Amino acid sequence: MKTVKLLAIAAILVIAACEAPTTVVTNSTITTANPAPAPAAATSAPATAGSTANRIIYPDPAQAKADLAAALRTAAQTHKRVLLDFGGNWCGDCQVLDIYFHNPQNLPVLESSFVLVHINVGHMDINQDIASHYQVPLERGVPAVAVLSDQGKLLYSQRGGEFAPMRRMEPSAVTSFLVQWKPAKAGCSAVMVNC
Repeated sequence: MKTVKLLAIAAILVIAACEAPTTVVTNSTITTANPAPAPAAATSAPATAGSTANRIIYPDPAQAKADLAAALRTAAQTHKRVLLDFGGNWCGDCQVLDIYFHNPQNLPVLESSFVLVHINVGHMDINQDIASHYQVPLERGVPAVAVLSDQGKLLYSQRGGEFAPMRRMEPSAVTSFLVQWKPAKAGCSAVMVNC
C-alpha cells in the first residue's frame, strides 16, 4: 500500500511540474466526455508518474455547455445519471480522480450508470456559472462533482470539497460514491457494485 501511495505522490509531483495545460476540443455528442485511457496495470493502483503527466482530461472550457447538453440528451435516452466532474488538467487531485474513475473496479459502474462530463474550470475562473447552478462551490477545491438525474435534476453536489484531497484517498472511496449514486434498478440492492 505504501508503494501505491508513493506512486500516486510521484504522479502528482510530475503533473504539478508540467507547464500550462493544453486543451483539447472534443465532439459534443458524447457519452463520456473525453474519456481517459485505462491505467496500465490491472490493479486499483494509480498509473505511474510517466503515464499521467500528459493526460488531458478536461476539454476546452468553451465546450462545457455543449458537452453538458449532449450528456443530458444521452442520459434521458439511456436512463443513466449525469456525473459532472469540475476540475482542470493542471490539478493533480483531478488526475487521480480520473484514474480512480477508470480503474477496473469503478469503470463498469461508471459506464453502466453514468454519463461523465468533465467541466474545465480553468484556474477556478471559468465556468463558474455552471458550478454555481449545480451548487458546487469551487472555492472549496477541485475536483468536485455533482450528480444529476436522467432528467437533469440535481440529486447531489459536493459542497464541502469532499474529493479535493483525492490523492490521499483510496479508490474504494470513489467506488462507494458511484455505487451510492447510481440509479436503482429493479431487483438490485443499493450496495451491489455490478448490478
